Amino acid sequence: MATLGLIVLALAVLVIVWAVFAYNRIITARNRADSSWSQVDVELRRRRDLVPRLVETVGGYATHERETFDRVASARSAAEGAAGPAEASPAEGSLGAAVGRLLAVGEAYPELRAQERFSQLVRELHDTEGRIAIARQIYNDTALTYNNQIQTAPTSFLGWALRLRPMAYFEPEGAT
Repeated sequence: MATLGLIVLALAVLVIVWAVFAYNRIITARNRADSSWSQVDVELRRRRDLVPRLVETVGGYATHERETFDRVASARSAAEGAAGPAEASPAEGSLGAAVGRLLAVGEAYPELRAQERFSQLVRELHDTEGRIAIARQIYNDTALTYNNQIQTAPTSFLGWALRLRPMAYFEPEGAT
């Protein structure tokens, strides 16, 4: 009887130790994904900060393109108001498409293309787009790791018990 009690106690201790380690792995994965999202957000803000300067520069040459400028402003506002990857994905995709149209307008004016300020803003925008792509990939990889932790056995039981939800991926459509 004492042996059976020790076996049950040992199993209980093993389950508790496993649960603590599994919980720590899940929380570590979630924290990494949250940190990665913060980096994506920094780069998205950098892009949103470039947009008004780009609109101002293009607007000096293409004053009749008011509809394009309004779309860019509207898309930028929606992107600024988005919280988290699920909301940011469509909003940032719309902003990327609007900025693409704005750049197309700018490219239609040879004197604007020749201006150093416009060229520098376009370079900054393209550099920022590259940073966004890298940060997005890192975020999506860390979100995948977290989602796998809470959706695969045996840690899925712990994820279910703690009511953990999968993280959304950041996949904007129509980005420049």
